[in-house]
Amino acid sequence: QVQLVQSGGGLVQAGGSLRLSCAASGRTFSSYAMGWFRQAPGKEREFVGASPRSGLTTYYTDSVKGRFTISRDNAKNTVYLQMNSVHPSDTAVYYCAASSILGYPKKEGDYPYWGQGTQVTVSS
Repeated sequence: QVQLVQSGGGLVQAGGSLRLSCAASGRTFSSYAMGWFRQAPGKEREFVGASPRSGLTTYYTDSVKGRFTISRDNAKNTVYLQMNSVHPSDTAVYYCAASSILGYPKKEGDYPYWGQGTQVTVSS
């Protein structure tokens, strides 16, 4: 069992930056791949990216590649989503999630543990 608590988010202008944090408690953080998802108004939740259990590399969906960076600090049991050069289309509720699956789990169903979500709004 793992509990995820998110922080960060808010309002940012287009072209700006924002960092989201997700702190985990419970079982060993390094045992989990950590993913980020987002859900825009009226749309389904979509995969943003994932950091595998090793934390050595990350995987991103094409729409955020080169702009978003996922990093994890296993000593602090925390994963981060650094969002740069944000667009209004990045406006969504962002969720972190934890999975025991190896590699880069990309489906919602791969993740049994979820953070509470945090709103990110990008103004034009």
